[in-house]
Amino acid sequence: MGGRRGMWFVFALLSAVFAALTSILAKMGMEEINSNLATAIRTAVVLVMAWGIVLITGKAGGLADLSGRSWAFLILSGVATGLSWLCYYYALQKGEASKVVPIDKFSVVISVVLAFLVLHERVDVKTVLGCVLITAGTFVMIL
Repeated sequence: MGGRRGMWFVFALLSAVFAALTSILAKMGMEEINSNLATAIRTAVVLVMAWGIVLITGKAGGLADLSGRSWAFLILSGVATGLSWLCYYYALQKGEASKVVPIDKFSVVISVVLAFLVLHERVDVKTVLGCVLITAGTFVMIL
């Protein structure tokens, strides 16, 4: 995992830490606010941060290089993200974070299945076992 090739692991771990903070901070901040409004506020912050990074790093010129296919799939991904966040914030507002978060993270198993079915990615015994364990862990945590 050394060097630049191992950086994916560091960023994946940071993603997990920030995702955990997202859940806890959101639950704490939604005591007196509608979940859709909370999602809109979060989305606005993410939008400003993402475009800020793009502009600061000088990558905005890459927009001209995007194909129609890339635009279509990125837009659909954005719609899926928005729907996910709206559902997640509603569930988080109404339910316990300790139950909502594991169900949300079950998306790992769904993503692996979709990667196999749609992207034709290879699935080995280790991946199947991991998915079974995540599924079992999810059920243990929510029951």
